[in-house]
Amino acid sequence: MTDSEDPNDETQYHLAVGPDDVADSVLLPGDPDRVDKITALWDDHEERAAHREYRTATGTYEGTPISVTSTGIGSPSAAIAVEELARVGVDTFIRVGSCGAIQPEMDVGDLVITSGAVRQEGTSKEYVREDYPAVADGEVVSALVAAAERLGYDYHVGLTMSADSFYAGQGRAGFEGFTAAGSESLVEELRDANVKNIEMEAAALLTLANVYGLRAGAVCSVYANRVTGEFRTEGESRAAEVASLAVHLLAKMEAVKEEAGADRWHAGLSIE
Repeated sequence: MTDSEDPNDETQYHLAVGPDDVADSVLLPGDPDRVDKITALWDDHEERAAHREYRTATGTYEGTPISVTSTGIGSPSAAIAVEELARVGVDTFIRVGSCGAIQPEMDVGDLVITSGAVRQEGTSKEYVREDYPAVADGEVVSALVAAAERLGYDYHVGLTMSADSFYAGQGRAGFEGFTAAGSESLVEELRDANVKNIEMEAAALLTLANVYGLRAGAVCSVYANRVTGEFRTEGESRAAEVASLAVHLLAKMEAVKEEAGADRWHAGLSIE
């Protein structure tokens, strides 16, 4: 780890990575233990750094360079990862996580591909005004959908709510039954507004990526349905596989765009 906090240093203060340690596209799980589960799906990999909650490995998937960095829990640590990875040249970020679904038709084990996010977390508010939208990059969303379709996994595309608190901020009771103001109606209000799921990092990731002109998206496995009460830690590997394949598809999309002279991916282009 570097001893300097200078953002111009090549080796980053928290992540302990430099420009040669990461690919252009990085998967962002929260749990450091998920790094091993993700890299197990790749052709090859090498761990490049490990400090605090941040573990980074780089390898290839279907021949495409790819990296993974764990971010820990919540938007503050995820934002640090985005900041420092961007400074060493990363331009595409895909969160790979777990979530709670809030629509009754969503099953445990399904995937949620985020198109945009409700910014209930506080980190993004320190970067930009509160009415600035947290929107996923269209090409990343398209690649994640294509990957889920190719792999045959059930998925939903829509809005995510990102909170700073696992308990009070997500409408759960706190210690000794403490109930935060408005928590009793939170899930119902979000469900009525057609929000699909709740997690803790996507809104900050999408906001920072848009502010900096980078690409970002998120795919999460449904561990719980807050409406039906069902809970199982299931589908983690599906999210990781979809995200890894999406990076490969994005690389193919870039090649087709370059050949066609197109600035953006659109329905008239094909990667077959």
